[in-house]
Amino acid sequence: MGGIGKKRQREKQRATIHPNNKYAETPPDFAQLASLYPSFRPYVKYSPHSASRPFLDWTDFNATRELTRVLLLHDHNLHWWIPDAQLCPTIPNRSNYIHWLNDLLSSHIIPTNNNLHNKLRGFDIGTGANCIYPLLGASLLGWTFVASDVTDVAIEWATRNVNNNPHIADLIEIRKVEHSKKAPCVDEVGPSLPLDSNVHENKNYDGPPILVGVVRDDEKFDFCMCNPPFFESLEEAGLNPKTSCGGTSDEMVCPGGEKAFIARIIDDSVELKHQFRWFTSMVGRKSSLKSLVSKLWEVGVTIVKTTEFVQGRTSRWGLAWSFLPPIQKPSISLPQKNNMSFMLEGLQRQHGAINVVASKDECDSILKNDSSVINKSIDSQPTGTSNGSRLNLSSNGSSLRISVFQQIPGTLLVKGSLQNRSSPLLGEFAAIFQKLEEALRHEFCRRSA
Repeated sequence: MGGIGKKRQREKQRATIHPNNKYAETPPDFAQLASLYPSFRPYVKYSPHSASRPFLDWTDFNATRELTRVLLLHDHNLHWWIPDAQLCPTIPNRSNYIHWLNDLLSSHIIPTNNNLHNKLRGFDIGTGANCIYPLLGASLLGWTFVASDVTDVAIEWATRNVNNNPHIADLIEIRKVEHSKKAPCVDEVGPSLPLDSNVHENKNYDGPPILVGVVRDDEKFDFCMCNPPFFESLEEAGLNPKTSCGGTSDEMVCPGGEKAFIARIIDDSVELKHQFRWFTSMVGRKSSLKSLVSKLWEVGVTIVKTTEFVQGRTSRWGLAWSFLPPIQKPSISLPQKNNMSFMLEGLQRQHGAINVVASKDECDSILKNDSSVINKSIDSQPTGTSNGSRLNLSSNGSSLRISVFQQIPGTLLVKGSLQNRSSPLLGEFAAIFQKLEEALRHEFCRRSA
């Protein structure tokens, strides 16, 4: 029973879908979509135990593709299709990435684009036949894109998907990656540094150009984004029998897997550091983050940000970095939210979750000095759990919970939540939590040399 209880506790502590995501509060209604779109109706099943709860067979590629098609049409006014076997994106998960990236771009952590008349411009690495990030970014936020890929099928269908949506077609350029010869290995491009990994040791990316050789010398971008090939083989990619999202070997596989692919993006970013404000990539495995973050600090980035994307029981992670000088401590604030989180990275090994919670005087001081609605009497109750440590702060009926969890050695996840949605602290919560982040970074994180 103890194991079951711990599992439930971990599930409750999982990150939530991005608050700006259209599906954050209201998941897709399969029954409604089936009534509106006859082509979707055959894929909707009903449980014999609960006819009011329709579901899909997630192992059926045709079902997941049709769901993606009707969601893009119904919720985003986008006409879309892909041929058999191509990677089929899940819209809520991909939307999470778009909204997190928008948070970064609007956070004023680094200097903004000086030309206020220009739309934000992004580079989508390996856009695939689905071209999902440019379609969502252009339709949701008006971003412009260069979307690259290496295969003829991807270029053909990405172009079709753009041209079938004339209201945003002018915002997206599809660019073919020329690959007439073998690209050099990672250790032949720039001042590459070793990627610390026991699993993927000596496995470097050895495929088509990613950024260097594709981005033109006179181009500048606000960001790049990427859904990298997560796996080293198609056999590894097919280990999850519960889903079927398609995907070719070009989309899902490369020697060394996602670590080697993202390591090449990092090496390219060193050479193109003045042409992008933010470099970002999705990461499929939490275990990949440690070595990738270490490599980023070694190549001289000024800022690293990470986050978790959640859709149902599936988690992915976002990794972002920049070489631009920060104009303030990195923090993404979401006003009027009652829960927020940030990562403390680069901690000394002796600093764990319990040390952060033990610094409750910092929390007390911030609440007393930065809140206009809380009084000077604060009840602080630190507690320990199997996964981390927690601090409950309360005053005037307003309860603020700070939870700290070990992620990987040297990295802690700090979560803050107001236990009462009607708390008078709600309007100040984002500012208070930002102050807390700055204080804990100053206290515990290594300072750059």
